Amino acid sequence: MKARFSETPPLFLTLSLAALLIGCSKEVPKPAAPPPAEVSVVTVAAESVDRTTELPGRINPVREAQVRARATGILLKRSFTEGADVKEGQVLFEIDPLPLQATLSSSQASLAKMEATLKESKARAARYEELVKINAISRQVYDEAVATLGQNEADLLAAKAALQTSQLNLGYAQVTAPISGRIGRALVTEGALVSATEATQLAVIRQLDPVYFDFTQSSTEVLRLRRALESGSLQGATTNRASVTLTLEDGTAYPHPGKLLFSDIAVDPTTGMITLRAEVPNPENLLMPGMYARAQIIEGVTTNALTIPQRTIARGSAGASTVLVVNDQNTVEIRSITIDRTFGSKVVVASGLKAGEKVIVEGSQKVRPGAAVKPVPFTAPPAPGSTNAPAGAAHSN
Repeated sequence: MKARFSETPPLFLTLSLAALLIGCSKEVPKPAAPPPAEVSVVTVAAESVDRTTELPGRINPVREAQVRARATGILLKRSFTEGADVKEGQVLFEIDPLPLQATLSSSQASLAKMEATLKESKARAARYEELVKINAISRQVYDEAVATLGQNEADLLAAKAALQTSQLNLGYAQVTAPISGRIGRALVTEGALVSATEATQLAVIRQLDPVYFDFTQSSTEVLRLRRALESGSLQGATTNRASVTLTLEDGTAYPHPGKLLFSDIAVDPTTGMITLRAEVPNPENLLMPGMYARAQIIEGVTTNALTIPQRTIARGSAGASTVLVVNDQNTVEIRSITIDRTFGSKVVVASGLKAGEKVIVEGSQKVRPGAAVKPVPFTAPPAPGSTNAPAGAAHSN
């Protein structure tokens, strides 16, 4: 009897085939999808924003007086400290008064002489008046006496004027400050000959509190602002005068705000600019004439301005400004926007965004338009030197 092992497969082969068939019937599980990337967002909000213009200009004194000689003579003494504050009427220089005193004495003598001459002329004219009535003298002699009297009266007036001039010149020997302010260096020294006819300049006094800040603005910008005020999109900062703050040459902010006084009534045809002037307090005398500064002028307030941080903005290939927006489905969209202006770390958006939309601040480098994200509110980092660190953080190891 022959064996029939070839007709019936072994048991272990059957089991192996069954296990293989069962394993092939199951699907291989797919890997789990990654969670949405987390991004920090800010919500577009409307706020009131100052309409600020920054323009360069120069500091000028409110009043400037050139101290000049009004009497001729030798300068004897300087009675002030260069660079110090002086008061109106304070004696600054003294000119040699002796020649002026001699001139005054001569004028007084001339006046006395003319008074005596006039007295004699009056007596003669009165006497001749009686004599001419009785024909004791001719009419011609009388008329000559009357004419001499008139001439002597005129000479007396001239003598009085000369005396007054001499008195004034003697007073001018003491040169006083015409205004209160800060005086600069002396332009002449003791022993110099100063002249009233040439009006020798002796020093300069400048009033430095307050000071003027003079600058220019284009007529185009002035027209644009006026139209914005008229349309109501820009509200006036003050009734008639805008606020002015200064940034000094070293980049520091000047602590005392000023006010815009006026704008010129004409446009310079060569530059198209209008001259503006602001008055700025200067109690510490920090601002000096000729100093360069930049003025930030709050010319009005824009209400309901949409603002976003500058750091959210990217530039497209054509130079357009774009931002990444998270829509209601938490999906990223790229949006082109139009920027009105910048202020501080923010920008005012003219078009392209609406209030309430979410703009990505951090995490934009790890997402693309159309990607799902998990938006979280953006929290600004604490300012340097702040003391908001948790208690005990300084002792952590």
